[in-house]
Amino acid sequence: MRSISQLEIVLRRRRAKTRLLRRFMVRSSVAAIVRECENDSGALEVLLIKRAERKGDRWSGHMALPGGREDKADKSVRGTAVRETSEEIGLDLPEQNYIGRLSDVMTLAHGTKKPMVVSPYVFRLAGQPKLTLNHEVAEVVWLPLSFLADPANRDSMRWDKNGVGIKLPCYHYQGYKIWGLTLRMLDELTHLAVHQ
Repeated sequence: MRSISQLEIVLRRRRAKTRLLRRFMVRSSVAAIVRECENDSGALEVLLIKRAERKGDRWSGHMALPGGREDKADKSVRGTAVRETSEEIGLDLPEQNYIGRLSDVMTLAHGTKKPMVVSPYVFRLAGQPKLTLNHEVAEVVWLPLSFLADPANRDSMRWDKNGVGIKLPCYHYQGYKIWGLTLRMLDELTHLAVHQ
């Protein structure tokens, strides 16, 4: 497992995959916040939120990275991740904490059939910050990347879409299920932190 400094070097040397025409699509971004584990020197962990249960929210109760949809007042899509992180968990991410980005992920915009691009940005953090969760977030969890890197922890789940069952990869960590878009982004982060 790489250190945060080594991960930053890897992120800066590579080019994340971005979506052509993303400027013309609905945009969203998230913050992948990494730190060294307090109880395991050098090992990395990433901050996840459990979204609050809300009727009509397709991501209700899901594990996610903090973030959300771009606002017209945001200076950049990365700025969206910074703003949303501050709003959702009360954590400010200074510019010097930014260490790189991951590849864009495609999904559909909330409540529509319009394509939406989610851009994940990676930030470093030290220590145990004081967090203030807003109404959108039920809990915060620090997930060790070593857990994701161990193939024995990979599992599968059944997801029903329009009456059709689809088998999808997932992880179960301390009662939390990690899957979907979040898992796709974490797979890339874990690969870069372990193998690249």
